[in-house]
Formats: sequence, C-alpha cells, structure tokens
Amino acid sequence: MTFPIARVRQEFPALALTDAGRARAYLDNPAGTQVPARVAAAVSKCLLESNANLGGHFATSQAAGAVVDGAHQAMADFLGARSAREIVIGPNMTTLTFHLSRSICRDFKPGDEIIVTRMDHEGNISPWLEIAKDKGLTVKFLPFDKTSWQVEIKDLEPLLSERTRLLCLNYASNLTGSINDVKALTRRAHEAGALVFVDAVQFTPHRLVDVQDLDCDFLACSAYKFFGPHLGIVWGREEILRDLYAYKCRCSDNALPHRFETGTPQIELLAGLTATVDYFDWLGGEVGATGSRRQRIAAAYQASVDHEEPLAQQLISGLQAMGGITIAGITNPNRVNQRVPTVSFRHESRKPAAIARALADSGIFVWDGHNYALEVVRHLGINEEEGVVRVGMAHYNTEAEVAAVLGAIRASIAGAG
Repeated sequence: MTFPIARVRQEFPALALTDAGRARAYLDNPAGTQVPARVAAAVSKCLLESNANLGGHFATSQAAGAVVDGAHQAMADFLGARSAREIVIGPNMTTLTFHLSRSICRDFKPGDEIIVTRMDHEGNISPWLEIAKDKGLTVKFLPFDKTSWQVEIKDLEPLLSERTRLLCLNYASNLTGSINDVKALTRRAHEAGALVFVDAVQFTPHRLVDVQDLDCDFLACSAYKFFGPHLGIVWGREEILRDLYAYKCRCSDNALPHRFETGTPQIELLAGLTATVDYFDWLGGEVGATGSRRQRIAAAYQASVDHEEPLAQQLISGLQAMGGITIAGITNPNRVNQRVPTVSFRHESRKPAAIARALADSGIFVWDGHNYALEVVRHLGINEEEGVVRVGMAHYNTEAEVAAVLGAIRASIAGAG
C-alpha cells in the first residue's frame, strides 16, 4: 500500500512549526529526530501521575516501577531480544559504552587486542581507546573499503589473531550512510574467539534490528535517533551480561539488567521510550500489518524503507547533476538498499559550513563538520576542521523537501560563484 505520509506527518507536531511564516524542513535527522505527540504526552503523564522513586509500597512508586518494566519489555520486542533482562538503558549510547567497556574488558590482559573500525562514530571508538590505555591493550584499526564503502571481511582477516578479544563495529555509518554486513563480520570474529559490540545508532531509525539473527554479543542504539527521548540502549546477550562484573553501588539491585543501570532511572523518559515503540506499532497497523507487536514493528520498518529509498536516490541524483560535488558514500542506484538515507558531500569551492548556513537561512536544517565520524574523514583525506555537509532523511520527510534542499544547495553554490 502507499506509505501514509500525510498521516505520519500529523503524528509529529514539530513538522508544522514555522519561522516567520516559513516552513521548516528537518533534514538533520542523523543527529536526532523529531518525536510523535504520543511520546511527549507519555513523558508528561509520567511526571504528573507516576513521579516517584522505585521500590516503594505506595501507588506512585508501583506505577513508576511498571513504567520501567514496560520500557525494557518494549525495547526487547523492538530489537528482537529473548528477554527484557537483556536490555540496559541509560543516558545515551556513548555514556553506556564507556560504562560497559570497563565491565567487558575487566579480565582482558595486557597485549590482548581490540579491533575498532575507521567507519565508526567516536562513541564506538574512544571508549575502547581509553580502556586500552588503562589496561595495556592493543587497538587495531579496521579500514572500510573506499570502493564498496563498507567494512569487508578481507580487511578484517589480517587483523585477527589469537589475542583478539573484541571487535567493535557499526551497522551503518553516520557520515557515509553505508550499511555493513554485521552478521557475516560477527560470524568471522566469533570464529576467532572474539566478542562483538555493534553500534546500531544510525541503522535503527531506518531498518529492523534482529539481535538473535545477527548473533552479536552487544548492540547499542539511541532512542532520540528513532523518534524517541534522549536515552541510550544496549542489548547484551544474557549469558554474557550475567557473568560480567558490574560497577555499581554495593546496595544496588544485582539482578539483570538493573545492575548495569546505575542510579535512579530517568523514569519519565522511559515512559516516552515505550511510547516510541508504540508509534512503530501504530505505523505497522496503518500499513495493514496484524499479529504481534514485533510483527507490526517489522511492517512499519519495511514501509519506511520503501518510502525512504526513493528519497535517498532523489537526493543523490540531484547532487550528482550539480558540478563540483563529491558524495562520500554509495551512489549506485542498484545499491541503495545497502545504505541508509544519510548523504554527505563536499563542493570543490564552497565550504560545508557556508552551505549549511545558507540552507538554515532557507529553513532547511542540515549539519556540517565531521559529525564525530573523525576516523571516516581522516580515512577519506577530508579536512576534519571542515568535514562535510550531511543531509539525512527520515520517513516523515517528503519529495518536496528533498527538492527544496537541492534547490537551496544549487542557489548557495551559484551565489558563491
């Protein structure tokens, strides 16, 4: 069926905001999406009706506990986890990764090896560099192929050794948009005896995650990248989490997953997280799906992919038609299914910040810079002080908005000339 774009856009109040009568085009989505009204309503309802700490015998505390439990179960359904015990929730992906890195690497020995990629966001590089310094570990950098724009097994092979303990890689790049074959890379790392930590922050807004099918050991994502509140989530295989040492208060709950969730949770944001999953559930129903919540979520993602891929190709084709532009990422229309709709580019004479500023003046929101993909710009030989212009669609964006951003880019370049 046709993607219900008008109905979807009605779910997001921010999309109707204007600046001095001028509509906004939110194409800054890789850094954070807008939220459905139901998410804001759930946060407000929790603050007004369930505002208490956990563990009490009274009504508001019991209600708060139900909110926390509901959010963990919602994310288990969302990611395809076997149990809510496998879902660790915290302030953001980077903070959770720094926190869990101590537990994951606690028993690593000097000289043991961690592999990180040159395709990752710093949130999946710096935590491992820091713990490596603390424990005398060796860090190896895995490049991505500049032709395929993906991390290839052929490049992983020479880095693996009997000392390899952990492979850290991303599912999709926050700069190039390229999607990696995480399942195949995970299988090879496991054959070498290594654990696998996957950053799915940029993948999760656009494609369904199935942690059991991937067979990785940890997978991180960020709710505010998939239409939710500012929270980070890490799924961990239960048998691994159970054996990890938890850095926590002595009197804190030792049960999973709470022993890895230090302090009082952001309960109102957890209410918003459940509402975010409910939005995907709703969208699945709008496109005709029935069955379980997981099945309806899967249908919502498929409908979103079918809507987003033509937008990505429209943007790429429009940029290619302009002179002097270089796109960092997959441009072959036959491979559009191997990327998310995040498109980064540079112009030969117009700096990224100047283009992004001109677009902002036209009511079009995009990002410029390295976007914390520091290793990506270095690997590509891009000036890291300048970076790229990054345009990122979500399923609430339209063909008209893509046409508008192309027109504004064209005008910015012409004005500079």
